[in-house]
Amino acid sequence: MRSEKGLDWVSFLLADVQGGVGPFLAIYLWSSRHWDATSIGVIMTIGGAATVAARAPAGAFVDWTRRKRGVVAVGALLVAAGSAALGLFPFFWPAAAAQTLIGACDAVFPPAIAAISLGVVGRAYFAERIGRNEGFNHAGNVVTAIAAGLAGWLIAPVAVLWLVVLLACVSALALAMIDPSEIDHRAARGLGADDDDPADGERPSGLRVIFESRPLLIFTAAITLFHFANAAMLPLVGERLSQGRDQTGSLFMAACIVAAQAVMIPMAAIVGAKADLWGRKPLLLVGFAVLPVRGVLYTLFDDPLYLVSIQLLDGIGAGLFGALFFIVIDDLTEGTGHYSLALGASGAAWGVGAALSNVVAGALVDRAGFDAAFLFLAAVATLAFLLLWLGMPESAKPASSAA
Repeated sequence: MRSEKGLDWVSFLLADVQGGVGPFLAIYLWSSRHWDATSIGVIMTIGGAATVAARAPAGAFVDWTRRKRGVVAVGALLVAAGSAALGLFPFFWPAAAAQTLIGACDAVFPPAIAAISLGVVGRAYFAERIGRNEGFNHAGNVVTAIAAGLAGWLIAPVAVLWLVVLLACVSALALAMIDPSEIDHRAARGLGADDDDPADGERPSGLRVIFESRPLLIFTAAITLFHFANAAMLPLVGERLSQGRDQTGSLFMAACIVAAQAVMIPMAAIVGAKADLWGRKPLLLVGFAVLPVRGVLYTLFDDPLYLVSIQLLDGIGAGLFGALFFIVIDDLTEGTGHYSLALGASGAAWGVGAALSNVVAGALVDRAGFDAAFLFLAAVATLAFLLLWLGMPESAKPASSAA
């Protein structure tokens, strides 16, 4: 269908728009503007906090609206405006305002794209579609990271911000490829043909669906710890690589991102092909297991090539989790009509972990050094793995697992 090709392009182009400027912002502020690690951590945390605050409302809005394409387009254009502001006004309060705008928009993209995908292909083909979305997303990250690294090296680190502006505008245009008539809005909310609409008062409220599901609460707690451990690792690596290498910092960061994203592509393909056959939990456990190993390995050597090579492990963990998150939430909210709200609420919880990660890790670097920060994050990652392993049941239904 035309809409599936549109989802391919939107996933590809939104790759670096979805998270704003991400770790490249840390490189820019550290090497070009000479901010300290704590201030950078605070700015990154502000963006994360805005995402956290907006995720549940954004998910509820995506469940409600039939203009899901328009929601994504407006969000992309607002990210373009925020990125431009970061490039023009690289001072604390303007940067805080821009990060707030970018963070709020970041809350909209995942539930909206997942809901559109679910509405286009239905539950039977959702795992395959999400794997494809994530594969194109990671491929887009590879291409844009290379472009950003070269722009930061050949021009200046600020050029990365203008690249995000360009990609955001183009991704908004690409949404026109998705045919709104091909989106089943009941299916996009997690409703089957025989399910009652929550609007008729017969189905449970969204908050009830979330808080009365023990597996959903355990899953949310585990991924919150996972993101607390994971979120600060790449920015810290970027800061370490940029020490004494102001002009090449963006190039090294691009190499880190490319290394990880290149591995994420086959990981997403594995999820799309095998999540129904093997189940969700075994794949999740693999993704969680590599994170503490990665944190410890970062402390062994300072060589740039070594640090970049460790990012291959990030590709395994983030590649598996990135696709499975949408599938597991769909499993746990089937028939409720609150799929996007559950995505947003669960995402808000792990967003708290990701936001706190940057400020806590930044403070640890200033007080005890990079190695102490990496070891602390590795310990938290170990707790996340144990909680998932011991507390989380398999979410796939028996029929799905046997498919």
